[in-house]
Amino acid sequence: MKALFDSVSLKTSKLVTNAYSTSFSLGIRMLNESVRNPVYAIYGFVRLADEIVDSFHGFQKESLIADFRRQTEEAIAQGISLNPILNSFQHAVNHYNIDQWLIDAFFDSMEMDLVDQEYNLATFEKYILGSAQVVGLMCLRVFCNGDNSLYESLKDGAMSLGAAFQKVNFLRDLKADKDNLGRVYFPAMNTNEWTPALKKEIEADIAADFKQALVAINLLPSNSRYGVYTAYRYYFKLFKKLENASFQDLFTKRLRVPNATKFRLLFTSKARLALGAYFL
Repeated sequence: MKALFDSVSLKTSKLVTNAYSTSFSLGIRMLNESVRNPVYAIYGFVRLADEIVDSFHGFQKESLIADFRRQTEEAIAQGISLNPILNSFQHAVNHYNIDQWLIDAFFDSMEMDLVDQEYNLATFEKYILGSAQVVGLMCLRVFCNGDNSLYESLKDGAMSLGAAFQKVNFLRDLKADKDNLGRVYFPAMNTNEWTPALKKEIEADIAADFKQALVAINLLPSNSRYGVYTAYRYYFKLFKKLENASFQDLFTKRLRVPNATKFRLLFTSKARLALGAYFL
């Protein structure tokens, strides 16, 4: 029965999510059960594509990502795929009417990682859109469950949250991206000396994204507010650690939030939401 295959597919998406990201796994568990599964499906999909361009060294990455893109298009059109990750993803796309342009923009950004380049403001914004902001918009489609007016009112906040998360990742992974992948994403770091003033400029931009995102989180449906707020607070905690570090620190160690702190955020976030206290 196809229902059994769909169940196995979803378990595969969950397995990928749990294996690759403890942070997002925790956040997803805090979502209402009604929206948890499609978010697993979305994360499993984006994780697989990201692995192709970031990890499959020694293989034909261009062919692999092109084939994965073709398979994705076929899965959505046919309503099924023998690839369990794509089978889960196509179900979420078709059920929640996730816009095709979001998927196209995502693949466009993944393909940008296949070539060496120095990012300017335009290419940086294009990459942020496709690699992070559209993922937030895919999840927002799920959370809004067909309420287009709510979706439109929260779009900007969802994009700001995706941008904040991605820029924090860039700051945390400066060493690995530069040394292992030959990438420096922040445009200012390609044209200016890496000084404390430059770091503060980058951090001010990230802080602005966090501020705008918090306004939208307050307006999210109850099915997702707790999970998104918890993920927000985790990333903001990581951001503050990075802000307190120097460029030298970022190139000598990979800063992280301890698991004990992550679990503590779960409980304090729930208490704050119960009190209507949306702060950091």
